[in-house]
Amino acid sequence: MGRIVILTGAGISAESGLGTFRDEGGLWARHRIEDVATPEGFARDPALVHRFYNIRRAQAAAARPNAAHAALARLEAESSDVVTLVTQNVDDLHRRAGSHHVLQMHGRLAGALCDVCGHQWEAPPEMDEETPCPACHRAAARPDVVWFGEYPHYMEEIAALLAEARIFAAIGTSGQVYPAAAFVEDARAAGAETVELSLEPTAVSHLFDHCHSGPATETVPRWVESLLG
Repeated sequence: MGRIVILTGAGISAESGLGTFRDEGGLWARHRIEDVATPEGFARDPALVHRFYNIRRAQAAAARPNAAHAALARLEAESSDVVTLVTQNVDDLHRRAGSHHVLQMHGRLAGALCDVCGHQWEAPPEMDEETPCPACHRAAARPDVVWFGEYPHYMEEIAALLAEARIFAAIGTSGQVYPAAAFVEDARAAGAETVELSLEPTAVSHLFDHCHSGPATETVPRWVESLLG
């Protein structure tokens, strides 16, 4: 029995209708990252940030897992290896598809976080600057997502997983945003076989042993079938 570590990014959820940073005309295209995805932006205009994430939360709730999510859930269920998903995504599509070993390094759209006491709870469908924390009762609720300038979750656990990986795969991610961008090099240093599955080649494709280009709903089920077959 070995260990398979899979990093997923926005590209795996794009075919479920959830936009990426790069989508023209999408939600992200209408806002500056500095305004809606940084602690400073939240401090300047919490109402704007809450409106932005209320829309994202509704979009994620309406989305459905696609064939790529389902294939990874099947891999976890049927593989003789231990499969762990490390996702940069804040949606819950991996879990809804049936995956259990999921580390959401950038947090959860479905979660709320108190900006004062740090309490975490399940977010209501909509929040605003008056939403109280159920623990300290301050009006200090924010989305429980990791913004630019904040430290991702589970980094020590992820480092330990990469050090033990037999296979490391990156799916639907540009591989250019740190610290996740370093995962392939960490896995290679530990002797893992490395695989990239992306819509098209990326700036870091040369770091992988194998690269598969195309829609995630096609490349991921085919790759999973090759592992299980």
